[in-house]
Amino acid sequence: MEVEESSLPLLLPTNETKPEFDGGGTDLVERIWIESKKHWHISGPAIFSRFAMYSVTIITQAFAGHLSDIDLVAITIATLFIISISFGFLLGVASGLETLCGQAYGAKQYQMMGIYLQRSWIVLFFTAILLLPMFVFADPLLRLLGQSDEVAEKAGIVSIWLIPLHFSFAFQFPLQRFLQCQLKTAVIAWVAGFAVVLHVFISWVFVYMFNVGLIGTAITLDFSWWVTVLGMYLYMVCGGCPHSWNGFSTQAFSGLWDFFKLSTASGIMLGLENWYYRILIIASASLSSNQVVVNALSICISIYGWESMITLGFFAATGVRVACELGAGNGKAAKFAMKVALVTSISVGFFFWLIIMVFNKNLAMIFTSTATVVGAVNELAPLLAFTVLLNCIQPVLSGVAVGSGWQSIVAYINIVSYYIIGTPLGFFLALSLHLGIKGLWAGLLTGTVVQTLILTFITVRCDWEKQAKETSINLYKVGSLKQ
Repeated sequence: MEVEESSLPLLLPTNETKPEFDGGGTDLVERIWIESKKHWHISGPAIFSRFAMYSVTIITQAFAGHLSDIDLVAITIATLFIISISFGFLLGVASGLETLCGQAYGAKQYQMMGIYLQRSWIVLFFTAILLLPMFVFADPLLRLLGQSDEVAEKAGIVSIWLIPLHFSFAFQFPLQRFLQCQLKTAVIAWVAGFAVVLHVFISWVFVYMFNVGLIGTAITLDFSWWVTVLGMYLYMVCGGCPHSWNGFSTQAFSGLWDFFKLSTASGIMLGLENWYYRILIIASASLSSNQVVVNALSICISIYGWESMITLGFFAATGVRVACELGAGNGKAAKFAMKVALVTSISVGFFFWLIIMVFNKNLAMIFTSTATVVGAVNELAPLLAFTVLLNCIQPVLSGVAVGSGWQSIVAYINIVSYYIIGTPLGFFLALSLHLGIKGLWAGLLTGTVVQTLILTFITVRCDWEKQAKETSINLYKVGSLKQ
């Protein structure tokens, strides 16, 4: 009998009996070890691939710096501001696929994963089109934000040439999540590693042999990101995903509105998180005329950016593990996966907190030998250390939200915590109490604390068995299935 999927839950429960999660008779240590291996099987390649693609951007900035100082500033502004907004929102929109594919994989509804992937491509492609004005009008936007005419003009030109990179996100992020949810993480790492090596080579050829200038460096960045898209796509269509990819289907065009609502909630949720500390970069020039402080802040943000690649890997692993277990109907296993991920992430966060607090001067000297800048970094180190520590807790909780389909709730929490509490408090401390960048940063950190506490409360109060039972009926209804 054929039934319209509009009357069916998003994920149908399997006919198999749900196994009771008791660790298979094993003790707690062995259960932790098994879950940790599952966690690192996802997070390890995810961390490596994020480090690799982050390095691609850093390499591009380094080559641009050999052209001229103004070229370095222009491409840095374009990537840190314009591209980061695109990256954050499209990454968030793609995380809606992580919820659906993760739960579909856990429920053994493999045939729907390819349909979800295609729907995600469609939604992200049109979302990328909606974000295009940000690239086209980057020049006047940057002037409005206080950048000099020369920097804004060059950054605006770079932004136009980075539009292909912008559209690569719409295809790369869904592919990455599609493969992660099936635990095919090694291919993601191999493709990213190949892209980095290739990027170094083509950047050297374009900049030093062909003298293509700033536009050429932007083109190399576009090319390297599209290489990752092509690599993962070829793996998928050439037999790497025989159960979940059965070719293109017209089912991808049905149920797009409900899919769009879930994806948009994810985009708002993660976009607000990704953009939050960019406020420090945007406001630094107006809050402090001391170039030493601004340089010290840029070093701290660079360190924070590198460490964030690790936490993004934990975020991906937590989302996949929780979604898979909930899709399989194993509420206790989902809760256990969350606990192991949280303890692992806090341990890593405490390790980096300790390094920053003890070796802050040495870390600054990686970037500069100027004594005044090193001293300024030392003053900002406590704020950086506690930001890093919180940044290892919050992504795991966000990963739980993605795996459970709570994106809409967390989007509201982020708005309140970050932009109603954290940002106003930061500007109050910075301007009214004349604490400058330190005050702004302290206010932003307070917003992160509030968000973390609220997510912790929600996670602790969650009835995981009830959540597992409701997973297949509370999510959105899409496409058409045969019963």
